Amino acid sequence: MAEKKTFEENMLRLEEIVSKLEKGDAQLSDSLALFEEGTRLAAECRGELDQAEQQVVKLMKGADGAPVESDFLAEE
Repeated sequence: MAEKKTFEENMLRLEEIVSKLEKGDAQLSDSLALFEEGTRLAAECRGELDQAEQQVVKLMKGADGAPVESDFLAEE
């Protein structure tokens, strides 16, 4: 069974795939395989980001203990 890659490893691989596809010199079958892998990696990364966002929201609590959601950019 294949070892699960980290988020960072998946992002690096996704960047490699995008670069290869942008060059446009791969065979059609190779391009389709890369696109399929990239789509899968993007979905995995999106899921991990959603999960991380939920954890951040849980960690941010107001004075009454209720979660407080705020825009990350607003606090800069």
